[in-house]
Amino acid sequence: MPAASETSGAPEPGASRSGGRRSLALALLFGVAGAAVVLLAGGKTWAHGKAAFLAVSASGQDVTGVPGALALVGLAALLAVFAVRGVGRTVISALLALSGAGAVASALLALGDTTALDAKASTATSVAHASVSAAGSTVWPWVSAAGGAMILAAGILALVRGRVWPGMSNRYDRDGAEPRPRAERKPVVDPDRPEDLWKALDRGEDPTDEM
Repeated sequence: MPAASETSGAPEPGASRSGGRRSLALALLFGVAGAAVVLLAGGKTWAHGKAAFLAVSASGQDVTGVPGALALVGLAALLAVFAVRGVGRTVISALLALSGAGAVASALLALGDTTALDAKASTATSVAHASVSAAGSTVWPWVSAAGGAMILAAGILALVRGRVWPGMSNRYDRDGAEPRPRAERKPVVDPDRPEDLWKALDRGEDPTDEM
């Protein structure tokens, strides 16, 4: 009776594979969508202000290129997760999570940074070391941070559930077992061809069995 209870409490292989597929789909969704959001937000206006009655603005790429670069690193790490196993997969998953965390931090640190706006003001007014007034931020730095959080979530999923994900070189049949090797076909011996008879004898076969 105790053995039966222990067996019933163990997770079924089918349930484990189903959970692995769900976590894999979520990680792919979060990772790809998060990287796309970060890259999209980088091309939008992050900061705006005025310099000598001229309106100036700076895009996310003008303010900081770190979130976009980390999004690309995270996307590459997400693809590399399926090419490795064991310790390598854990290391790549950690890199994916760190890329997301770095994208979040760099986007939030860019809030209130007027360096790019001052450079735009100097170009617009032709005055060196010009500064802006009434500087403000848009919602896009927060959108970029949200995209970084999605990449971070993908990395956490890979760290927690990545050990049950299949790799690129794995092939499974319907029951999840390894495919059976194909049986080698026995060469056909033609009794009218002496060379076939000699080859059969060289292989240690009795050619008269097939006659």
